[in-house]
Amino acid sequence: MTGRHTPGPTGPTTGPTGRTGPTSGSTSPSTAGPSSGPGPGPVPDSSAGPGSGPGPGPGAAPTRILLADDHALVRGGVRLILDAEPDLTVVAEASDGAEAVAMARSHAVDLAVLDISMPRRTGLQAARELSRLRPELRILILTMYDNEQFFFEALKAGASGYVLKSVADRDLVEACRAAVRDEPFICPGAETALIRTYLDHAKQGRPLPDKAVTEREEEILKLVAEGHSSKEIGDLLVISPKTVERHRANLLQKLGMRDRLELTRYAIRVGLIEP
Repeated sequence: MTGRHTPGPTGPTTGPTGRTGPTSGSTSPSTAGPSSGPGPGPVPDSSAGPGSGPGPGPGAAPTRILLADDHALVRGGVRLILDAEPDLTVVAEASDGAEAVAMARSHAVDLAVLDISMPRRTGLQAARELSRLRPELRILILTMYDNEQFFFEALKAGASGYVLKSVADRDLVEACRAAVRDEPFICPGAETALIRTYLDHAKQGRPLPDKAVTEREEEILKLVAEGHSSKEIGDLLVISPKTVERHRANLLQKLGMRDRLELTRYAIRVGLIEP
């Protein structure tokens, strides 16, 4: 008799009429268990699945990403990679470092992915500003340069990862997830070069290379190399044209250079602007 009535999830709906004894729960607790709610049946459905704990899971909101790169095609390709993941979504895009800072002010974002070489402000300059404005924001630097100086500058600027564009399709998603977990990420190709550089410096008793210019001088150097006038630079940085001229004179003296052309060549060499 019990075997005949076990298909009945209908038990709870017909229970009040009492037409069938076995489904009324009076003869066998084992037949009543699955249809009575608190029994073992519903437990697997309500228990946490493998992805519903800490970290991205089916019920978790995806990580909101600000993507900044001055090349629209690159942004489009990177966005395709990120938006294909259920736990990642690009909610804002910027075409230069200054716009990235503005976007981070006006949009709710959890992670900024910044190209290192952009107009007006580089990714490193934007990262420094974002670290001051929004210390909780995670930052990744995306670059075509496998350069140890950029890597150490990125860490100092507040970034938690450094991804080469050449392997972004392989490493970027993992780097984003590591950044959200507040873990550092270095793509394997860059890691070998960085360790070798560190060991070479340690063997020779030399410290890691320092920057030749201050952050403010770097900002002005970049804008000078991009062809902006002293007034335009002053407007962008909210300082007077005279202050810009003083910084430019200090740069020329510090770097042993004579004019804007030499400053531009230096800016290209250190990755502040693209050739």
